[in-house]
Amino acid sequence: MPASTSTAPDFVPYATAAIDFHRSLNVPGGPLVTSRAELDSLHEHLVSLHGLLDAHTERTLPLLPAEGDHLRAARTRLWQAADHLHAAYHASPRSGSGEVPGPDDCRARLPEGAPKLTLCRRHQQTARLVRRRTTAADLRTPFTGLVRR
Repeated sequence: MPASTSTAPDFVPYATAAIDFHRSLNVPGGPLVTSRAELDSLHEHLVSLHGLLDAHTERTLPLLPAEGDHLRAARTRLWQAADHLHAAYHASPRSGSGEVPGPDDCRARLPEGAPKLTLCRRHQQTARLVRRRTTAADLRTPFTGLVRR
């Protein structure tokens, strides 16, 4: 008999199913290039998932260091993925004009105005958390750290 828990229902499987459903409906017959709106949505999803993993990591690490190490590594990889999505957004064709920003525009990180700054604001808020929880070396190493057994 399963133990009763007093936690809220688990909605993560529904989020996963929604992403799978979106992919199966929209990717095969959709545009060849990912839209900025979809990149923004994917970034928002990864940042939310990063926040969930961050909460689990911080609670688990003191109690079960080996599991916490794996969660910390997954959290780091999620941040790296979100960072790449942020960069992809700024390198993708602009809505309306279809203009592709040049490398200098992306390096200069020129603001594109609202509502596009929502993605950048979200990214910067998460970056502050990442800077508190990780080191620069953690983010640049191909191996995300010690994993205990």
